[in-house]
Amino acid sequence: MLNPQTLTAQSAQLFIIAGPCVVESKECLRQVAQTLKPLCESLNLPYIFKASYRKANRTSGGSFETIGDERALEYLAEIRAEFDVPVLTDIHSAEEAALAAKYVDVLQIPAFLCRQSDILLAAAATGKTVNIKKGQFLAPDDIVKAVEKISTPDKPHPVWVTERGTSFGYHDLVVDMRSLAIMRSLLNSTSATSRSVPVIYDATHSVQQPSIGAQSGGKREFIAPLARAAVAVGIDGLFFETHPNPAEAKSDAATQLPLSEAENFLHQIATLHATMQKL
Repeated sequence: MLNPQTLTAQSAQLFIIAGPCVVESKECLRQVAQTLKPLCESLNLPYIFKASYRKANRTSGGSFETIGDERALEYLAEIRAEFDVPVLTDIHSAEEAALAAKYVDVLQIPAFLCRQSDILLAAAATGKTVNIKKGQFLAPDDIVKAVEKISTPDKPHPVWVTERGTSFGYHDLVVDMRSLAIMRSLLNSTSATSRSVPVIYDATHSVQQPSIGAQSGGKREFIAPLARAAVAVGIDGLFFETHPNPAEAKSDAATQLPLSEAENFLHQIATLHATMQKL
């Protein structure tokens, strides 16, 4: 199995983090994993499966949150074992870190919680790789402060950071491609950490339109062009959510990539990344 802690900004390989937004059923998880793992292998793209075991930040109180925390985590552990693939999931409190760490390989800090020191420290205390989503309200240089909370020259910790768009007025996001270059420069030259910190682009949350009515909307048609732009600017990993039938997804239905489009999408990304590596 791929060890996520070996993935650094010094690697020539672009790694992929992808899966459904939230654990809905074992069948959905399996369908996505059995499609994406061999596809990524054929393109020489290291693959990490992702799904949230619970969604604690829904727009509406009546929106779907979980099929049950431990049941969802057990399903993720089954995917990990069956497909021999590392798994990433979100946590939303310090108390959740130790529980989730029993089942997965990477703990993700949601964007709206990226400054919460207790959650960051609890996630790092598990020994797992920590992926920090950059808040929609942060400048790119601000994410260095979050990294410093859990990774220092004296005590380095495997940590990634992910760009997911910046608030642009009400109910919209914009992707500033400068952010990717700024974070890569700062996180790989700063004295805050003695290790190489990968910078990841989130191709699906970045095209959201937050809190449109009772749920978030989005512009799915911009997933591929913005992902290509991010690869051209320079990233270490690409994150995207995908679902066999996004229209019926229980979360982020407007922005998940249809699973049937994943092959063409990843071929584009792999081809472009290979081209950029030669420049």
